[in-house]
Amino acid sequence: MLIIRLQRTGRKHEPTFRVVLTDSKNGPKSGKYLKNLGWYDSRLKNKADQLDTEAIKKWVKDGAKLSDTLHNFLVSQKVITGKKVNVLPKKTPIKKDVPPEAAKPAEAAPAPAPEPAPVA
Repeated sequence: MLIIRLQRTGRKHEPTFRVVLTDSKNGPKSGKYLKNLGWYDSRLKNKADQLDTEAIKKWVKDGAKLSDTLHNFLVSQKVITGKKVNVLPKKTPIKKDVPPEAAKPAEAAPAPAPEPAPVA
């Protein structure tokens, strides 16, 4: 299955990315790809001109999948339509160990009336 994803290039602390068409079995760091569809540099302002949008649309139409990050980028650049996908990992809330007595609501018992303080 073909996938269109970002492949990191560039120096340390200066990331640039290639937008590549590759087989889904190839890892993002393998360097193997079938076709280069553009590049992306987050430090530049004009980001949409770096991509071959027609080729990306053609490959998606022919059945290639987009990675989630690239999908969100193309939606924000209005190259494709759709909703963004949550790419952050799901975090489960930490459950506290609650004893069974505390989990049940307390029975409604009348509270004792406060005793008045003695006047000296």
